[in-house]
Amino acid sequence: MFQYNKATELISLCISCKMPLPEVIIQAEMEENDMRRDEIWRIMSERFDIMQTSIVNGVEKELKSKGGLIGGNARKLFFNLHSALSGKTVTKAVSYALAVTEVNASMGKIVASPTAGSSGILPGVLLALAEDYDYPREKLTEALFVAAGLGRIIAINATLSGAEGGCQAECGSASAMAAASATYLVGGSPEQCFNAAAMALKGLLGLVCDPVAGLVEVPCSKRNATSTANALICADMSIAGIQSFIPFDEVVAAMHRVGQLMSPDLRETARGGCAAVPTALRYEKTINK
Repeated sequence: MFQYNKATELISLCISCKMPLPEVIIQAEMEENDMRRDEIWRIMSERFDIMQTSIVNGVEKELKSKGGLIGGNARKLFFNLHSALSGKTVTKAVSYALAVTEVNASMGKIVASPTAGSSGILPGVLLALAEDYDYPREKLTEALFVAAGLGRIIAINATLSGAEGGCQAECGSASAMAAASATYLVGGSPEQCFNAAAMALKGLLGLVCDPVAGLVEVPCSKRNATSTANALICADMSIAGIQSFIPFDEVVAAMHRVGQLMSPDLRETARGGCAAVPTALRYEKTINK
């Protein structure tokens, strides 16, 4: 009864069942996996705790990635909030996103949301908004369900894998998920949530996956940062009444086709893009000695 494969189907269920977006997504999960509502809620709440801990660890500790390419950037940005050109909330969200990527690259515990390589975007957005606007825990957990439902649609109709679709499938999807979640938090309708997601994914359409030396460090960490800002901007646009000319389902289909057209060199093989520039190749030689 509650199953959906497209955004249009999910929105229709919200209307016909007279349920908010996260509740339909929870009901679909219950139905598909034969689980109780409280079990599903507990699991998602635990994921939120892990996200929160990864941010704290990334900001407070002097972490160094296994490859040595990143570490300490989250702290630098967080302690520069007072002079942030992009505003406190956006800069805080970006610093939190960096924090999670640094925890991930130092072999710490994170939530793949939807992947490890894009794990900073969704928690960065949600935790910054939680702190600056005092959203209750229940509302934040509901926002995670919104992100999950949206990610499910992308996974069914395209891909979440950088090896298959480039970084548009990882940071692009995560940015779309975060944009929808942020829109939901501030009271946006299901239509507005998907408008925000469509604009976020469009903005990162064609993004290649080119990890230097095959490590999820550069340019991955800073792409999480810019994708976080992208999510918040798209949420703002949607809440202001700006609509995506291309519907979300069509953007997802376009992303899938773009990924299929990408050269294998641009899909997580570390053979193209930033991974193939002289600085990256010199570094790769040093770690392969």
